[in-house]
Amino acid sequence: MSQPDPLAVIADIHGNALALRAVLDDIAGLGITRIVNLGDVFSGPMDPAGVWDLLRGRDIPTVRGNHDRYLIDMAPGDMGATDRLTHGLLPEAARDWIRTLPVELTWDGIYACHATPQDDNTYWTEEVLNGAPRLAPGSMIEARAEGIDAGLILFAHTHLPRVLELSGGRLLVNPGSVGCPGYTDDAPTPHVVQTGTPRASYAVVQREGAGWSVFHRHVNYDWAAAARQARGHGREDWARVVGTGWLD
Repeated sequence: MSQPDPLAVIADIHGNALALRAVLDDIAGLGITRIVNLGDVFSGPMDPAGVWDLLRGRDIPTVRGNHDRYLIDMAPGDMGATDRLTHGLLPEAARDWIRTLPVELTWDGIYACHATPQDDNTYWTEEVLNGAPRLAPGSMIEARAEGIDAGLILFAHTHLPRVLELSGGRLLVNPGSVGCPGYTDDAPTPHVVQTGTPRASYAVVQREGAGWSVFHRHVNYDWAAAARQARGHGREDWARVVGTGWLD
C-alpha cells in the first residue's frame, strides 16, 4: 500500500450508516481514493447492517476494534446491550469479515491500530479524572509508542480528534468518530466522553516534505434520522448523543 496521495482516516463508525455514507461522499468529493478504517465498525443501535452494505466489496484496509472483537469472541448472552443488539442485526458475512481483520497495520512509514499497540481497550492519549477524559502526561503517551518508528501513527477509540507531536518527529493522529460523538464507560472509572457536535468526523493526512499535514473534517448529515433509528431500537441514550453530540 503506497502513499503518494492524500489518505482519508475513518474510525468508530459504530453502526451509523447515515454518517458513514456522508463521510464516504465527502471523501469522494475531495477526489481521495485511499481510505483506512481504524475499527469499531458495527456496534451501535442505528443501522449496522447498512454499514456492512456500504463497506463490503470496498478496498478499505481495516483494523479490528474492541467492539468488533466482542462481536466475534463473546456469546450474545455475555455481551453488553448494544453489542447484543448489533449481533442480532448483522449478517453472518459481516462477522466473518471481522474475523479476518488484523489488530494493526504498517505500511510506507505509517502505523495504525484501534486504541494502543498493547491493548484495544486502553486510551492512548487520555486519562480519566473527575468523570471526564483529559490529555494524559506526555511521558505516558510516549511510552505507549515505544518501538514504533513510523513517522505517522494513527489510532482511534476515544472518539476525540487529536494531533500530537512525539519524539523523533513522529505524529500521532486520532480522526475522531464517524458515527458516535459521545458515550459513557465504566473503565478505568465511570466517565463521559462527548464532543459537543453531532457531525461525522474523520481526518485527511498527506505527506508534506519530511512530515505530514493533517486536516480534521466534520461532516453535516441527517443526524436527526440517525437518532430516530437509535430510538426505534429503544436506545434513547444513543438517540440523544447522536442527535446532539452531548450526553450531560
